[in-house]
Amino acid sequence: MGRKKKIYVLDTSVLLHDHQAISNFGPNDVAIPITVLEELDNFKIGHDTKNFSAREVIRFIDKLSADGNLKEWIPLGKGHGRFKVVLESNPDGLNAESIYARGKNDHKIINSALFLQERESKADVIMVTKDINLRIKAKALGIIAEDYETGKVSSEIAQTSTVQTIKNVDSEKIRQIFTKGHIDEDGILGDSKIANGYYILKNGKSSSLAVYNPKLDLIERIEKEFIYGIKPKNSEQAFAFHALLNNDIKLVALQGVAGTGKTLLALASALQQSNKYDQIILARPIVPLSNKEIGYLPGDANDKIGPYMEPLWDNLKFIKSQFGENEKKRKNIIALEENGKIIISPLAFIRGRSLSNIIFIIDEAQNLTPHEIKTIITRAGENTKIVFTGDVKQIDTPYLDENSNGLAYLVDRLKGQHLFAHVNLEKGERSELANLANDLL
Repeated sequence: MGRKKKIYVLDTSVLLHDHQAISNFGPNDVAIPITVLEELDNFKIGHDTKNFSAREVIRFIDKLSADGNLKEWIPLGKGHGRFKVVLESNPDGLNAESIYARGKNDHKIINSALFLQERESKADVIMVTKDINLRIKAKALGIIAEDYETGKVSSEIAQTSTVQTIKNVDSEKIRQIFTKGHIDEDGILGDSKIANGYYILKNGKSSSLAVYNPKLDLIERIEKEFIYGIKPKNSEQAFAFHALLNNDIKLVALQGVAGTGKTLLALASALQQSNKYDQIILARPIVPLSNKEIGYLPGDANDKIGPYMEPLWDNLKFIKSQFGENEKKRKNIIALEENGKIIISPLAFIRGRSLSNIIFIIDEAQNLTPHEIKTIITRAGENTKIVFTGDVKQIDTPYLDENSNGLAYLVDRLKGQHLFAHVNLEKGERSELANLANDLL
């Protein structure tokens, strides 16, 4: 008996999340309700990634329409199934608008899936949406409903400790790494060896912080040093500083809960290297509370974005506070600000800019999609270093989770690459109270 045909019905959220989604279902058929086309039309104007995605999907469908009538099944090409737009949203049997409410686009989309179920009785009709509530409503009416799995990774990926302890290291090797600063790897790390991996080498009470250098096949010692007035409070922070200051590492991911110092360490490291780059850019995606767009807030553009950027300014103020009024490093920070050499901005405001000869720090990266992460990295020019910081447990956007966010995706796909380092900061250093909240609330 042959495999039962599958028809995937895509919601708008899937297409905005990944504009190539229509092509990611292999030999199965893909359909989108006409309501989704209408929603894409509403999203096509603007400069955010979702607007770009909407335009790309519309262009893709327009090209398909050149080969046939969108009301009928159109082949998607070799290795793929067929595509169509479902115009009908009034099934003969169950009707989502009668059961839930009339006029809502979500219910029209469910009805399109119900209509397909009636007409394509020999196929499994599967709704795919990033909207959890829509999945639940669809399932309640007997429709198979799934999340969009492309780009999903294990939820443990970005949370797994990046610091590995190597026990019973030969005492002579421990002595050598202290005297020479490095030792040959020579099998010491065993199966734990990974490019730019961080380790604690131990022999009894003796221990050393170390990193594996893949270019030289050496294990190199790491020391805790003050960087722009900030001293690492634990081994993880020392490892983070190493990754941030290493010229051979062009891409860094710092993951950790609130208070672990991710953004502070990244900013201090950028200031330490300010003479190597034309500009330091700190950015974060704006994710409005209660799903209200930024336009709802009072004031001009700067007034609207101010609350979202305040945590980044707080970190800069804290570093400045480590120095007296007349100290050189404080004056340097002020000069960088006045000359536009350090910029704090919403991520959307710097789209289209050249990313050459800069150090680019993206905060709250767990709120970015895998596609957004890729877009940022692929625009990196010469002498550019990119740092992503975030906490995969603190996602503020409704269509991402611990498995599908860009930060987890980045760590999963690039782990072990020579240009990449990932440090998971597990120890909170903000305060005893903040640590208590992270652990128990």
